[in-house]
Amino acid sequence: MRTPHPRTGPALTVVAALTAACAGGGVSGAPGDDGLRDPYFPRAGNGGYDVTHYALTLAYTPTDRHLTGTATVTARATEDLSALNLDLSGLDVDSVAVDRRPARWNRAGQELTIRPRDELDAGAVFRVTVRYGGTPETITDPDGSEEGWLPTADGALGLGQPTGSMAWFPGNHHPSDKASYDISVTVPRGLRAVSNGQLTREPTTRGGRTTYAWRTAEPMASHVATVAIGRYDIQRYDITARDGRLPVHTAVDPAQADASRAVLRRLPDVMAWAERNFGPYPFASTGVIVERPEDIGYALETQNRPVFPGAPDLTLLVHELAHQWYGDSVTPRTWRDMWLSEGFATYAEWLWREDQGGETAEQTFDALYESGPEDTSDADGDGLWAFPPADPPDAARISGRPVYDRAAMALHRVRQILGDDTAFRALLRDWASAQRHGTADTEEFTAWVERRAPGSDFSGVWRDWLYGDGKPPR
Repeated sequence: MRTPHPRTGPALTVVAALTAACAGGGVSGAPGDDGLRDPYFPRAGNGGYDVTHYALTLAYTPTDRHLTGTATVTARATEDLSALNLDLSGLDVDSVAVDRRPARWNRAGQELTIRPRDELDAGAVFRVTVRYGGTPETITDPDGSEEGWLPTADGALGLGQPTGSMAWFPGNHHPSDKASYDISVTVPRGLRAVSNGQLTREPTTRGGRTTYAWRTAEPMASHVATVAIGRYDIQRYDITARDGRLPVHTAVDPAQADASRAVLRRLPDVMAWAERNFGPYPFASTGVIVERPEDIGYALETQNRPVFPGAPDLTLLVHELAHQWYGDSVTPRTWRDMWLSEGFATYAEWLWREDQGGETAEQTFDALYESGPEDTSDADGDGLWAFPPADPPDAARISGRPVYDRAAMALHRVRQILGDDTAFRALLRDWASAQRHGTADTEEFTAWVERRAPGSDFSGVWRDWLYGDGKPPR
């Protein structure tokens, strides 16, 4: 995705040499790109480096909505760099250092441009430390939903899909660059701070403030990182998973505790079912965060513990836990590939109903096909056949209905062509295994399916169901 910088050609050689001689030396590096040219968010992410780890030290006071933070970003240069960018929206930058040496920096919109004292050679591992603070922003997405830093009745919630994480920490905010995380959050005594991964130690209180430290060892895209601050009913227990004991950590707003209890009791059942269908769970812990519906308008597959707007129903729990395999472990490489996340999680709902003795996936497919409008829109202009799921028309519709339902129907067409339920479920497991902790795009998936079933013709599925306009032929 990175747009390479032009290299010195023959016509520029003399000029470059004279410039270097006058300067008393040569500049071999170039500034890293200030965006990865994503089809819908071209300024998201940055070129010239890959992040391997984020260490975030945060402190938040809900009464004045003030956040202070120190972000240490460990990365590897993928080219010779004279400067690099991080995405950061709002907030005030106090200082920047590269490998503990103060660095020059400037701000322009969401771009924090950093100029190290010494150039970074391709292959070099370096650390950028940014100290910052202020009142974090709530960002309105192109589809009108809110993300970023959301104040809640008793705290705050950090959500990042697609670009909101840049409202609370600087980083390479694009799904193609995943990293491990350490997130430490200090809040007033009596509040809790819940994040991804596992607690690295028991919370400590000093001076009326409590610190929670979380670690996510497996690679994570920044848009599924989260911090939830508030008063929660906490449950911690272990369940049996295929790879051994799996810690569960749930955080439920007390106002939602009674309504959530029955569904959350089913979490071990859902996890066991998901492992049978999708393979070993890809992370070291699981759980949920349940907020009040007035504080958040949607569920999100934040890694290890998805966030819900009020007590979830069982189908929504299945959907968001399935995302841990499809969306979090196997991450869409660009926002155009969103169907590889939402289509798979939607199809997981179909499989769950089928396996629980309810409507079969075939019946769900038939009902959708027959009830779908022949035109291309519904009241919201986002009907089942409004656009192809692998090519949404704009950023406002990367989470539109075709990316969920029509994408799931495309997967069912793959199942129909295979003609063997065992083979199809093996395909789901093997895709999750082959791409575990990585990223993937549509072309990679379609080629992988064709290699898995060389005697089958899927060209019509890709042409009509993933990329075709209007209602596909049966």
